[in-house]
Formats: sequence, C-alpha cells, structure tokens
Amino acid sequence: MQIHPALLVLLAALTLPPNAGADAIPPPMPRPVPADEFMAAIARHCGQAYAGRITANEPASPNDPFDGKALLMHVRTCTPGEVRIPFHVGEDRSRTWVLTRTASGLLLKHDHRHADGTEDVLTMYGGNSVASSSATRQEFPVDADSRALFAREGLQASLGNTWAIEIVPGVRFAYELARTGRLFRVEFDLTRPVPPPPPPWGSDRTP
Repeated sequence: MQIHPALLVLLAALTLPPNAGADAIPPPMPRPVPADEFMAAIARHCGQAYAGRITANEPASPNDPFDGKALLMHVRTCTPGEVRIPFHVGEDRSRTWVLTRTASGLLLKHDHRHADGTEDVLTMYGGNSVASSSATRQEFPVDADSRALFAREGLQASLGNTWAIEIVPGVRFAYELARTGRLFRVEFDLTRPVPPPPPPWGSDRTP
C-alpha cells in the first residue's frame, strides 16, 4: 500500500518528543530592565575609587562643607541586590549612598554616620526611582518617610528634593540633588581610578 507523502510527514511529526520544537528553537532571552542594567554598570567598578569635582552648586553657600575639599567616591560593596558607595569629603567619611534593587526599580538611601559609627539624626533618607529612569540615569524623588524626617527636623526646603545618579561606565559617575532654587551636582572621572580610601564611618555596623 502506498502512503501519501503528506501523511508520512504527519506521522513523523507525531513521533517527535513533545518538547522537540521548543528545544529546537529556544525562547528569546528577556531584555534586561534599566534598573538591572544600571546596577550592573556600577558593579563593573566595584572595589574602585574615583576623584570628583563639583560641576553645579547653586546657590553657593558661604560656609559650604564641600568647598576646597577633596571629593572621593568608592564603589565599596556590591551584591545582586545592593551597592554601597561611600562619598568622602576631605577627612569626613560620614556619607554612604546605598542603592537597593526593589520589585519596581531602585531605592536610594543616604546612610549618614558620626565618627564613632552611630547614626546621624539625618540618615537613611532618599526615595524610589521613577518609571522614566534609564540604564544611565536614575531619579529618586523624596519619599514619604524622608519628608516626615525633614519636616520633623525643620528642613522644609528638602521636602521637594529629587536626587539623581548617572553612570557612563568607564567614563563618568555623577550624583545630583535638585529642588526649586537649588542644584548640586558632583561628577567623578571613571577613567582614572585612585587608591581606595579608608572605610566609611560605621562600616563595622553595616554590610
């Protein structure tokens, strides 16, 4: 008996393993989301430190704590869910930027410590990244907890804060604070690593 060619093809298909088609054509890999690309870009510099300079400081203060000081950032610790970046101002090692991966994006917090490692009254303020943030720039409007902290400490101007962090791997890292009537921005040269600084204050109490 002669079997029609089309039927032979059908019979052959029926004898294939159930997942043969799926194995033959693997599904496309999901595209990394901006938050993950951003964290990965910073993690490329983990362990490295870089010198910076102020590129915007409006309005300037007569007693500015940054004036004339060496500025240094250190990508000190990196895990899949968190990056900690101490920001040194001269001999002041009180500041650490903490970036945490969340279900919706990134969370920026400012960990401020005294020289003995205890927390400053103004610490762990920040906010969640906005949906429009990209792989190279993440913006963080002040969150509710931070607004409550600022209000309690009489810092009314800070209730409108938006922070931003930018990175172009191997080129530039920038930190920015903006609000009505205020713009502060410091940029770090990622082309020239410098010797890592001493640990930030309170590092023995944090990861």
